[in-house]
Amino acid sequence: MTEGLDADVDGMDEVAERRDELAARVRTHAGQIARELAVLQGGDYGQEEFDTDGGSWTVKYEAGDVQYLRFDPKSGSETYVVSSKQPPEPGPLETAMADYGNFVAAYNEYVRSFDGLLADVPDEFPAVESTAELVAERDRIVQRIREVGTAMAGELYRYEGEYGTYSTTVSGTRWELKWDGDAVSYLRVGGSDGTYLLSQYGPPSAPEVRRLADDVGAFVEAFNEHVDELEADLSQVSLGEDS
Repeated sequence: MTEGLDADVDGMDEVAERRDELAARVRTHAGQIARELAVLQGGDYGQEEFDTDGGSWTVKYEAGDVQYLRFDPKSGSETYVVSSKQPPEPGPLETAMADYGNFVAAYNEYVRSFDGLLADVPDEFPAVESTAELVAERDRIVQRIREVGTAMAGELYRYEGEYGTYSTTVSGTRWELKWDGDAVSYLRVGGSDGTYLLSQYGPPSAPEVRRLADDVGAFVEAFNEHVDELEADLSQVSLGEDS
């Protein structure tokens, strides 16, 4: 009943060690291919497929390193020669390695196919026009608008309170100035989705300044009329019988 229990069991250590050594060498070599592909493609990740007489090889790379190398033979199951999981079984690895040289040759041919690709691409281009003069003029106009807005904010702060908004309609469009203390927070034209002529962020574009600058005077005139009306109302306040 116990016959055979005393027989020696052949170990797989030598085969596993050889497999692991071969898999490590393939990972290092395929890693070079992955880095070259990443440089060529200009991206941090991607994959490329190469066909050989024995099947197809797929290299997937990320951050310039190989993520996996998969061999799909024309006969049999696919094998992950390199992967982030367990190493391949010795049999499938041996089958894949018999075609590995063809895979490298296919890769080299792929790279050589790009020889001369950029030879006729021009490397001289027209001069780029400077926007410095336009921007300087835009900033000068916006600064003048800010000076006017600041003056309005100071008056509003003086007789309206610490903060608030003043709005009116100019040429059928809503203009709104918000003040905080004696400083202007923003001057917005066109409602909540409109253009900020003044804001705590960057200035508007030059075309927007061109479109709206002509109406700044009308906005100021409307504000002045508003102030005149307030003064007229205050002049009618009576504090006594003789006032």
